[in-house]
Amino acid sequence: MVTSGKLGAILPPMPTYIYETIPEKKGGKARVYEIKQSIKDAALTKHPETGEPIERIISGGIGYLKSSSGGSSGGHCHTSSCGCGH
Repeated sequence: MVTSGKLGAILPPMPTYIYETIPEKKGGKARVYEIKQSIKDAALTKHPETGEPIERIISGGIGYLKSSSGGSSGGHCHTSSCGCGH
């Protein structure tokens, strides 16, 4: 746990999000990064150091979904646990 300077309040650790580069060419290899951010921060669209276009990956269970609607499954995972309603 981390404490802030004001009144010694205890702050929870920042979550780590998984991001993936968006390849310039179709079929290009994406690179995966782990980036710590506040849960209140918007998803990044560019890598903070390299400026490469990136997207946040939503993970959990036994698979993952890309946060954009242009993913390989059209933005929907269509499993009983995804909660997308399709």
